[in-house]
Amino acid sequence: MSEQGKGSASASAAAPAPGSDTYKGWLFKWTNYLKGYQRRWFVLSNGLLSYYRTQAEMAHTCRGTINLATAHIDTEDACNIVLSSGGRTYHLKASTEVERQRWVTALELAKAKAIRMMNDQSDDSGDEEPTSQSDRSELQGTLKILVSKLDDLSTCNDLIAKHGAALQRSLSELEGLKVPVEGGEKIKAVNERATLFRITSNAMINACRDFLDLAETHSRRWQRALQYEREQRTHLEETIEQLAKQHNSLERAWREAPTLASTTPSAPTTNKEGSERLLKEEASDDEETEYFDAMEDSPAFITVTATESTQHRRSQSNLSGASGGQPSDWNQDNHMSPSCNDVSGKELQPRRQRRTHVPDKPNYSLNLWSIMKNCIGKELSKIPMPVNFNEPLSMLQRLTEDLEYHELLDKAARCDSSLEQMCLVAAFSVSSYSTTVHRTAKPFNPLLGETYELDRLEEFGYRSLCEQVSHHPPAAAHHVISQRGWTLWQEITIASKFRGKYLSIMPLGAIHLQFHSSGNHYVWRKVTSTVHNIIVGKLWIDQSGDIEIVNHRTKETCQLKFSPYSYFSRDVPRKVTGVVADGGGNAHYILSGTWDDKIESAKIVQSSRGGSGSEGKQKTVYQTLSPKLLWKKYPLPDNAENMYYFSALALTLNEQEDGVGLTDSRLRPDQKLMEEGRWDEANSEKQRLEEKQRAVRRRREAEASDALDEECDYDSGREYEGYQPLWFQQTRDSLTGETNFVYKGGYWEAKDRQDWSMCPDIF
Repeated sequence: MSEQGKGSASASAAAPAPGSDTYKGWLFKWTNYLKGYQRRWFVLSNGLLSYYRTQAEMAHTCRGTINLATAHIDTEDACNIVLSSGGRTYHLKASTEVERQRWVTALELAKAKAIRMMNDQSDDSGDEEPTSQSDRSELQGTLKILVSKLDDLSTCNDLIAKHGAALQRSLSELEGLKVPVEGGEKIKAVNERATLFRITSNAMINACRDFLDLAETHSRRWQRALQYEREQRTHLEETIEQLAKQHNSLERAWREAPTLASTTPSAPTTNKEGSERLLKEEASDDEETEYFDAMEDSPAFITVTATESTQHRRSQSNLSGASGGQPSDWNQDNHMSPSCNDVSGKELQPRRQRRTHVPDKPNYSLNLWSIMKNCIGKELSKIPMPVNFNEPLSMLQRLTEDLEYHELLDKAARCDSSLEQMCLVAAFSVSSYSTTVHRTAKPFNPLLGETYELDRLEEFGYRSLCEQVSHHPPAAAHHVISQRGWTLWQEITIASKFRGKYLSIMPLGAIHLQFHSSGNHYVWRKVTSTVHNIIVGKLWIDQSGDIEIVNHRTKETCQLKFSPYSYFSRDVPRKVTGVVADGGGNAHYILSGTWDDKIESAKIVQSSRGGSGSEGKQKTVYQTLSPKLLWKKYPLPDNAENMYYFSALALTLNEQEDGVGLTDSRLRPDQKLMEEGRWDEANSEKQRLEEKQRAVRRRREAEASDALDEECDYDSGREYEGYQPLWFQQTRDSLTGETNFVYKGGYWEAKDRQDWSMCPDIF
């Protein structure tokens, strides 16, 4: 305790009086049960309480900080202080009760000041803007008055200190008196001192009140003045930038004027050097063309809208682009060669009428925290959840929703250029996330052996089949074949973790896409999905990460970046950017947009090295044509907010169809009951199905154990294969080297025969 006393003494000697802007000193902070309380140097400044191991650490290492504006201050006993803000709690101890009280006073004053500052910053009710000279003069006068008030406060402070010291001396003398006569005189002197002290204190309080009233009256006007000055500066910068562009355009027009004048029918310009100079001038700093920075950790795009005349001039100059592009394959009207835009006659066939709505979602209340508090750190697939958190679709059906914009692949199959095809494949990979923006409910975990088919052969020319091939970890295999020239297959394993405040969903596995005519084979993987505000607030979903799409036949690549949402970012939310490059690494197209709305592509005509980025890296500036739309999200159906925010395709996925397999998700009873709004029955049915699946798994494990025991006897030993999927088989992929499940055939033939005798009884 002697060390604590020294710490307290040093704190009181070094720290200013409580109530000043900064308060410093030694306190003892609880660390853990092994080390107990440890001596730390605390600094209170600007509403923040920070601590360091030593005073020397203040220059480089802060061990922790707590914001007093949102903190709760509590005192446990004579020397302890407890600070809590959000999930952070500091247990502090002073050496004496007096020292503890000094810190509590300083903390309370700092907290009140921080709350006041926060409220002032959030209050934007001022209406006036000091634009005139009279307003500026008024501000100057106000500042002078405030300075005068501050001087008054300083004078009162000095008087209080002086009279307070005299009062203390008088009280000390009063204690040593023994004669009643002298005591009466001294008491009279003490009363006079106290009266003088009270008058001075009242004067100081009045001066403080005047100061605060004046400050509050004009603080909002100062904020408006600052905001106005910032807007004026921004406007001035934009004006200067526009003037610079106009100056550049005029200078270029002046340089081109003599060349155009000399180009007459009688004297045609055939000079090679002159034509190259004109080409270079047109392909250089053209202000009517778009510019993109190269993809880096934080890509920045500078866009200037292209005009029709600029594009016409470029087509006349046969500009091929710095990256070796072929403009003959690129249509100026839609950025796609004519072969990509051919419409197959099958697309014009009448479509079958399918349902356009499901029963409205019931409004059931449920205590989320009572269920989720025991699930932190566990796999989501291993948590028993009521249907209240689900939507009436299985994970197999959600996987099938990737085909919502299958027409992008139909269009890509007709492309002659593999680079244009890559742009459409990239747009397709982004489009699969568009249905997730409002879909915060959890799909049903498929039972082992559960399947889902989507037969759109007559309407759109494709057939899709999914099967749950593994339960722990949950894995689903998917195969799609289209009569319009493409095949897609994937095996997705969902890894998910509940972190208390958010849920991370990490799809593992590669997606393969092959076009029949060209043999182009594309491979990519999905990004991470994050569900925020699991416990408190409105649920919302974000997608973040990078996607690399590789054409293994031509080695062409597309690098897509899904930017995570940031409150402080100026970019649009849910932003996606990308660069399409050939096998040699030369960029040809820029992709940009958002994963919940649209994706555009722009052809690169020139690239050059630009200035350094924020991290000191030199960025490449891409000069492009105007962007053209590749993909646009379909609007949601009417009343979608009451139908789980299902898209038009999602509304049809659980629609009953004749002839499907006995393990199809449409036949799952708990899912169907939930869709009909009978949630209590659905919960009971869900528990029955899960218990049935556990019983089957226990029986399978017992068979595996028996087979293992029999292996000890080599004469009668047998090999146990374990569970094998019905329609998919495990093979090693020659491109990625990974072992995954691929379709082995037989499902659609069994459907034609209506022979489902091989299907297990899982429902």
